Amino acid sequence: MSKLENIVSLCKRRGFIFQGSEVYGGMAGTWDFGPLGVALKRNIMQAWWQHFVDQRDDIFGVDAAIIMNPRTWVASGHTATFSDPLVECKACHGRFRADNLGDFTSQVTKEDLTQAGITCPTCKKNDWGDVKQFNMMFATHVGAVADDSSQAYLRPETAQGIFTNYKNIVDTIYPSLPFGLAQQGKAFRNEISPRDFIFRSREFEQMEIEYFVSPDEWEENFERLLADCHDFLENKLGLPKAMIHELDVPAEDRAHYSKRTIDIEFDYPIGRSELMGIAYRTDFDLANIARESGKSMEYRRKDTGATFIPHVIEPSFGVERLLMAVLTAAYTEDEVDGETRTVLRLPANLAPYSFCVSPLLKNKPELVAKARSVYDLLKQKYHHVTWDDSGNIGKRYRKQDEIGTPKCIVIDFDTLEDDTVTVRDRDTTKQTRVKIAEL
Repeated sequence: MSKLENIVSLCKRRGFIFQGSEVYGGMAGTWDFGPLGVALKRNIMQAWWQHFVDQRDDIFGVDAAIIMNPRTWVASGHTATFSDPLVECKACHGRFRADNLGDFTSQVTKEDLTQAGITCPTCKKNDWGDVKQFNMMFATHVGAVADDSSQAYLRPETAQGIFTNYKNIVDTIYPSLPFGLAQQGKAFRNEISPRDFIFRSREFEQMEIEYFVSPDEWEENFERLLADCHDFLENKLGLPKAMIHELDVPAEDRAHYSKRTIDIEFDYPIGRSELMGIAYRTDFDLANIARESGKSMEYRRKDTGATFIPHVIEPSFGVERLLMAVLTAAYTEDEVDGETRTVLRLPANLAPYSFCVSPLLKNKPELVAKARSVYDLLKQKYHHVTWDDSGNIGKRYRKQDEIGTPKCIVIDFDTLEDDTVTVRDRDTTKQTRVKIAEL
């Protein structure tokens, strides 16, 4: 199997990630997180929040509604431009994202597909309909009547919830420039071709910052935030520097609102692909909100009294893509005592469990009781502690290696005599005796 297939298999087998609605046959582009997946995901999100919000004095948190006034998406440009090229195979009626069917650098047409000899992935025919733009926002209705007046959308990004609260934050806490607003939350995109496990899905979690700056100070702030993103990825998530790459996105490939974008790419099992991005959005969003709402978005500097609409730098992270990168970097197969083992070398701050506590034998009440007391002791301090008394000790070690637990603690008969336990390291498999009081 490929590395991606191995990771997907491990995630299903050990309770990290399942296909959405699997019991009913699944639903494309949706994924459910099991107990270990939730723990890993929350640890990534908490590490991000601590790094960018808790440990800084200039970035503040918000949590905006998922369903927003539809005028939001008119002002942001999503209603008019948030679309992908959709094409239908006239032979089998399969629908596909046209620009993903070949190596196209410009707006793709039916003629491009035909001339390039592109065949349908399903039926292998070369019989295409016209390429049409397909808006990726999920539409819904608010209230009791489903008509045009009640139509709204599930947000396709968390950023606009930040921009629409900019004035509220300035009016209430009046932070000094530069300052940022951060949000974590669900976003929804009706992807034509969701694919590559959790890399591209229809429902996902975003972590975004809108950092408001003076127009003449954007470049220095951009570079500082870019360096801070690298610090987070490499030092907080433990992603290898050699697997991380910067792409300075050319003007023709940037989003319509961006004057500069750096995509940070990662070497996934599917190839080098975007991990996150940082964009200089100028005053595009706040100026559009001012025009659409009729309310001023100007900021008055505390030191000079000068008024202007701030410009914005946006570091944008997708949680699932970060999680997939963490799994990719951590997944290892090595050999121990002549046997191949699978191990997730997760950073200790991200691992679902910090410790696994086990009695050497589960049918010896005195060992179980002592192990329980050690488990309770660690649980009070570290929280992320698991108990395992299934199978023999070797099988427990293999299981904990697969789910990324850094340390296994085993209570044996010597423990009853001298209050020492065996601590086994996940990465080295080395075992040491440690006093319980020193754990």
